[in-house]
Amino acid sequence: MKRDRRFGKRKATKKSAITTKELLTLFNFKLKMRLTITPCNCWPTEIKLHQVSNILEISFDDGSVYQLPCEYLRIYTPSAEAVGHAPGQEILQKGKEDVSIKEIKPVGNYAITPVFSDGHNSGIYTWDFLYKLGAEYPMLWANYLNKLEAAGHKRKESLQN
Repeated sequence: MKRDRRFGKRKATKKSAITTKELLTLFNFKLKMRLTITPCNCWPTEIKLHQVSNILEISFDDGSVYQLPCEYLRIYTPSAEAVGHAPGQEILQKGKEDVSIKEIKPVGNYAITPVFSDGHNSGIYTWDFLYKLGAEYPMLWANYLNKLEAAGHKRKESLQN
């Protein structure tokens, strides 16, 4: 095994096979819950909370409309409580299938802070962050499910559906 200088991880060479533990370590490295946000240059035109379906619907001035499940918003919280203060400190969010949003608080003119039914209320969701969550929903949701499975957890079906 040789060290990959970019990531400090070991990678397989032709001379040796990679172990399952090392494979999971490399796999998990690509599925961190910390997201890189680039400016979308879009502003929300409407935000609707559908309380029965637990969906936050957000429309942007470029015509994009995203329907984001409360569970999805909760597991991708930008709060330091979940993502830590530096890369590698992320905490996998589990058991959030039945979470809902009780209140939405504005943060200046650039973000919102949802108050979730599990008491979490410290994530600041900027417009750019919400846009990314909407635009990349299929990939990010699949990454989360893969990360859960790799950690040996199984997602239960929501009681809400």
